[in-house]
Amino acid sequence: MKSSLLHLLHLSDPTLPIGGFSHSYGLETYTQKEIVKSVESVQVFLTEILTHSVLPNEASFISLVYDACEQNDWDKIIALDTLCKASKLPKEIRTASQKLGIRLMKIFNPLIQTQLTQELELALKNKSIYGHYCILYAIYAHELKIEKKEALEGFFYNTAIGYITNAVKLIPLSQDSGQVLLFQLLTVLENLTQKALEPNLDLLGMSCSGFDIRAMEHENLYSRLYMS
Repeated sequence: MKSSLLHLLHLSDPTLPIGGFSHSYGLETYTQKEIVKSVESVQVFLTEILTHSVLPNEASFISLVYDACEQNDWDKIIALDTLCKASKLPKEIRTASQKLGIRLMKIFNPLIQTQLTQELELALKNKSIYGHYCILYAIYAHELKIEKKEALEGFFYNTAIGYITNAVKLIPLSQDSGQVLLFQLLTVLENLTQKALEPNLDLLGMSCSGFDIRAMEHENLYSRLYMS
């Protein structure tokens, strides 16, 4: 049996071929409007979106779905997936989340044959689950016997790397600046992971209107490098 660390590195690999590189999740709008245009503004953007959007949404769903897997509560997983869909107001973000989830399933389901992954595949075929990325990420993390804390750390790291890579291309920034940003963000990622272990249910699915509006505006940009 491979170590859980190796499985985590595989599952949270930013280069995993699921299409994540083609989405900026509204960051492209921020850069074109010159709201995010420097190392300092990228750091503010990252801290804000990770704290006020990713934590009460994707990270909290991962935590709750992981717990549902522990309890073998398939109905709870379906309910959380439905709530996840409802919480994603911008169509581009909602569609991206589902596409990434389906592609993640195509990679890992043939590799992990458990009762839960078989139920997942059947549910996707029957369209009884939407298959959002964070929901499937949690399922595979559990089935690969990755501890919840490590799974959350890997998810936050993957998300931060994605935004930083996009910022380096869009602003643009130097590769060195991107690495400095990542290093400075590690303490934030650690703190957010601790909070996600016991998510605040009152904030689950919280909408951040500023981020949502920029994501919605993306389709009307004069030029676009990314799909969202």
